[in-house]
Amino acid sequence: MSRSRIVIVGAGFAGYQAARTLSRRFRGAAEIVLVNPNDYFLYLPLLPEVSAGVLEPRRVSVSLAGTLRGVRLVLGEVDGVDLESRKITYVDPEGGSGELRYDRLVLTVGSVNKLLPIPGVAEHAHGFRGMPEALYLRDHMARQIEMAAATDDEAESDARCTFVVVGAGYTGTEVAAHGKLFTDALAKQHRRAGTGLRGDRVPRWMLLDIAPRVLPELDERLSKTAHRVLTGRGVEVRTGTSVKEATKDGVLLDDGDFIRTESLIWCVGVRPDPLVEDIGLPSEKGRLVVDEYLQVPDHPEVFACGDAAAVPDLTRPGEYTPMTGQHAVRQGKAVARNVAASYGYGQRRPYKHHDLGFTVDLGGLQAAANPLRIPLSGPVANAVMRAYHLAALPGNRVRVAADWLLDAVLPRQAVQLGLVRSWSVPLESASPETAHPVPVRSSKPSDPAEAGGTKKPTEE
Repeated sequence: MSRSRIVIVGAGFAGYQAARTLSRRFRGAAEIVLVNPNDYFLYLPLLPEVSAGVLEPRRVSVSLAGTLRGVRLVLGEVDGVDLESRKITYVDPEGGSGELRYDRLVLTVGSVNKLLPIPGVAEHAHGFRGMPEALYLRDHMARQIEMAAATDDEAESDARCTFVVVGAGYTGTEVAAHGKLFTDALAKQHRRAGTGLRGDRVPRWMLLDIAPRVLPELDERLSKTAHRVLTGRGVEVRTGTSVKEATKDGVLLDDGDFIRTESLIWCVGVRPDPLVEDIGLPSEKGRLVVDEYLQVPDHPEVFACGDAAAVPDLTRPGEYTPMTGQHAVRQGKAVARNVAASYGYGQRRPYKHHDLGFTVDLGGLQAAANPLRIPLSGPVANAVMRAYHLAALPGNRVRVAADWLLDAVLPRQAVQLGLVRSWSVPLESASPETAHPVPVRSSKPSDPAEAGGTKKPTEE
């Protein structure tokens, strides 16, 4: 008799924890299948350090096959769920199609970049949700500083040295904090080499948000610490401000200012993966409705958690748990426990968790944290933050610690790899975790770099 098959869709925080917990509970008694576009779990909180050259990409990419014993990995992006036949369909990395039948289905498909109906943003901005976007931003920042140093046009140099981050939440704040340090270091290298940057020109970073303060979703003390560190570093923080229009030359703000820039970084938040609404089950603001046991009503064989699920927050009746990694990790463990209970392994329990506090990485030795509601800042908060991340990482801890040590004593490596181009990481994408394939080109080279010419600023 064949074993029961449990299929988990997505290997983010929730999916990874669900797969690991289930493999330990069943120990081969059930077939556990994990479907994911990539063969790694991405530790998102450290992604800003990848874009700023502090950590190498593989440090935050934890091998699924190497850390999930007894879990069968299927590389693919799920594009359909047939609830009647109990099967999913997917597309593998080479374009082939496949399907998997399931006895239990756990949906942990995560989230994608949140879009707003602002003219030009989809065409000219880039998000920060996956490894391809982080690698693109790392190359892009280095390229802009290098090209600013190479031009004699002061207006062009200023535009290339200007970086606009929209969204002062967790991600946007960390991207701006690390980005400012990275580009300042690059500019300093060029000034030392005497390669064109004026001595008084420093990269300009702007952090915009329509909210009245940075980190509006977190404790106000964290917000004040982050604001103080950012402004002290030279970041222009503009609250109560947003983008009205984006063009190839820059961004028009809703207060009437036009900022010339080649860099618009979109960090306004996330939305659930579009697959959730395609399934056709009841949803709440794009998140699949589940009960307190993380089970889909009327479909006891289907479970969901993480960013894709509207999980009732039992600590705040009438509300849903926020889309954070802290909840996703714990929901992954809880959903595994309840799936196991549906087979008679233990008892199912409702999901309930009180926030334990947050840490915000502000680059260098700066951070803000409130573990167990104790406000911390500066090097002490940085030590707490790094200790927390090392404990939370399911692998690569020694390598991450080694990179942090090397970054403290050696200058940043700032070469462009050129592996991710702008068109391969569009803002509007249902799969930010993968780079898009090469676009179809005509027989006449449309990319000046291929024709041996000089690239236009907006055609990276």
